[in-house]
Amino acid sequence: MSAVGGVTVVGQPNDGWERLGATTTGPAGAAGGEDLRHSGGPWLRAADGADRLVTHLGPVRSELEAAHRGLIAGAGALAALAELGAVRASWERRIEDARGECGSLAGKLRAVVRGQAQVNEAVKSGFDGVRTPGGGGAW
Repeated sequence: MSAVGGVTVVGQPNDGWERLGATTTGPAGAAGGEDLRHSGGPWLRAADGADRLVTHLGPVRSELEAAHRGLIAGAGALAALAELGAVRASWERRIEDARGECGSLAGKLRAVVRGQAQVNEAVKSGFDGVRTPGGGGAW
């Protein structure tokens, strides 16, 4: 298990599945004995992927700058250099925008996991107070 923002998230080996202590009722009204489950694992993996994209895109701007530096030195006074500068500036903006979006998305995905855990706890607490026949409750 791991803690995410103060919320315990179940990790491997069950791939982040969390269980609510509620049983389902079958079509005939008989208790099926299954738990309602959801997984924070996919959300956390997506957030980690977004973080990796931020890291991966980090050095791209300096690599682009180094490539252009060599190009400008060898191209002299070609008229296309002005256009190339505009294209470079456009790519730099796009790269920074992508990094910002990925960073924002990672935080939002982790917030979903925290929200799910809070809802799960509230639902579980609600079920804890329900008395059932033969299930330890006073009927």
